[in-house]
Amino acid sequence: MDKVVASAAHAVADIPDGATLSVGGFGLCGIPSALIRALLEAGTKDLEVVSNNAGVDGWGLGLLLGAGRLRRVVASYVGENKEFARQYLSGELEVELTPQGTLAERLRAGGSGIPAFFTATGVGTQVAEGGLPWKYDADGGIEIASPPKQTQVFETADGPRQFVLEQAIVADFGLVRAWRGDRHGNLVFRDSARNFNPLAAMAGRVTIAEVEELVEPGQIDPNHVHLPGAFVHRVVELSPEDAADKRIEKRTVRETGGQ
Repeated sequence: MDKVVASAAHAVADIPDGATLSVGGFGLCGIPSALIRALLEAGTKDLEVVSNNAGVDGWGLGLLLGAGRLRRVVASYVGENKEFARQYLSGELEVELTPQGTLAERLRAGGSGIPAFFTATGVGTQVAEGGLPWKYDADGGIEIASPPKQTQVFETADGPRQFVLEQAIVADFGLVRAWRGDRHGNLVFRDSARNFNPLAAMAGRVTIAEVEELVEPGQIDPNHVHLPGAFVHRVVELSPEDAADKRIEKRTVRETGGQ
């Protein structure tokens, strides 16, 4: 089945207002920037985004955030985005902060048909006990707080230990970026750009992949496929300009000396 669509705009055209999106990337590495821009141009709003972070001001998911298109964010780290902090603290944005490994497993579980799982991460903290501020009101009070989660003691090799139950995540749409993909949706990610992309793809009921290089079926060695096409429903081939447009989140330089 040929899953290639004509453009990013065509690929996201049926994403409705209020949809939940699982979005790949880590910082600005491996983010589906073309699909994000297409959503911005489409005017889609009231979105709930599940992603490791929310981009930076003016790029990645930060574009949707700055335009006021995000209603809720489930993420692990959001420290690079001043507009994110402003919206959250002013009560404009609902935020569910989740430990990074837990977020990864919640996405993987959702894509694997596992409704929930127990983990030791967060036991004895507000992650398990509840009370984390998900949304503030206009006066700085807590409008929505995280609920307490079920805990249970299991026998381990080190004796009895308490674990907390975490719910899997299934998104309406998954947006990811791959280095190489074929027309059947088989994807290969390059180096650290692999990050959350396979997990975000698995968690989407409909997953859209933008690829830097599109090849024909059979040109990818099956042993090199990182994500099978069964998890991918649409493929967008990036232009050379879009494929090369990769921003650096932080640049640190130093003088090399007097030579």
